[in-house]
Amino acid sequence: MADAYIPRLKRDYNEKLREEMTKEFGYTNVMQVPRLDKVVLNMGVGESVNDSKKVQSAADDLSLIAGQKPVIINARKSIATFKLREGMPIGVKVTLRKDRMYEFIDRLVTIALPRVRDFRGLSPKSFDGRGNFALGIKEHIVFPEIDYDKVSDIWGLDVIVCTTAPTDDEARSLLKGFNFPFRT
Repeated sequence: MADAYIPRLKRDYNEKLREEMTKEFGYTNVMQVPRLDKVVLNMGVGESVNDSKKVQSAADDLSLIAGQKPVIINARKSIATFKLREGMPIGVKVTLRKDRMYEFIDRLVTIALPRVRDFRGLSPKSFDGRGNFALGIKEHIVFPEIDYDKVSDIWGLDVIVCTTAPTDDEARSLLKGFNFPFRT
């Protein structure tokens, strides 16, 4: 059988990072070492209240970024001040796991984040207390898959990186191992 393709970050985790974290935190079992669980990408499209085609446009862009088809999210309840009715499409999301997750994080860290305007590093405080990290990107056009000339609207993108780490310190160490550019 031919040698199977393994994403670069997954290989780095298996070969180096797992060993380094075991030394740093003194794990006694291989299964205690934190790993990436999933990455959730979310785009809120508030303008879709007036134009329902905008949600489909956002879904198309998110599918290019993620490499898999996103789910359209509908409003759970009506809010009169926003002219929003229950069941109206208001956003799109996609959950990445396994190899696609590693590929996305690689592109996020090496290509997309350096392209962000006035980027000074990620906030080390954006952890939730249980080892998950969230970041927001103001313009989804920083990803190389998006053709800047064909984009009609620019949306923000939420990226939530879920890890199996029990504490924020362990998760921060894991993400630093994946070259996340945290502010000091």
